[in-house]
Amino acid sequence: MKRIVLASLLALSACGAPPKAEVTDAVVHLPLAAGRPGVAYFTVKGGAKEAQLTSVSSPQVIRVELHDNVMEGGVMKMTPLSAGVTVPAGGTVEFKAGGKHAMLYDIRPDLKQGDKLTLSFAYADGAKIEAEAQIKPRGEAAGHNH
Repeated sequence: MKRIVLASLLALSACGAPPKAEVTDAVVHLPLAAGRPGVAYFTVKGGAKEAQLTSVSSPQVIRVELHDNVMEGGVMKMTPLSAGVTVPAGGTVEFKAGGKHAMLYDIRPDLKQGDKLTLSFAYADGAKIEAEAQIKPRGEAAGHNH
């Protein structure tokens, strides 16, 4: 009887496990012209508590900047997210065309469509998450002008 109770408690505790922070649906669009930045889109899923995503980096890219597109006076403007992005506990933040995104400067020149690019996501509390992004064709990022 003790084993059944213990097994039931373990099963219940697994169902109620806190959500795990993760990054999904990561894609990178290469720049249309050499010397221009590429762009990365992804979904950040929050863990058990609110967290501050402070930066994204990649060993295949010299510099990554987080940006948001905001409407100001009827004009779409790109603004840096220098303080990072708050990811709610158990929630999601989408980085997509026309909204939040990561600009990738000086992508390794030998990368091409179909390759993978490693993205590392750093949080204010010291946590890090890695995700592999699928590289998409140049210019496929509809609605994004760079």
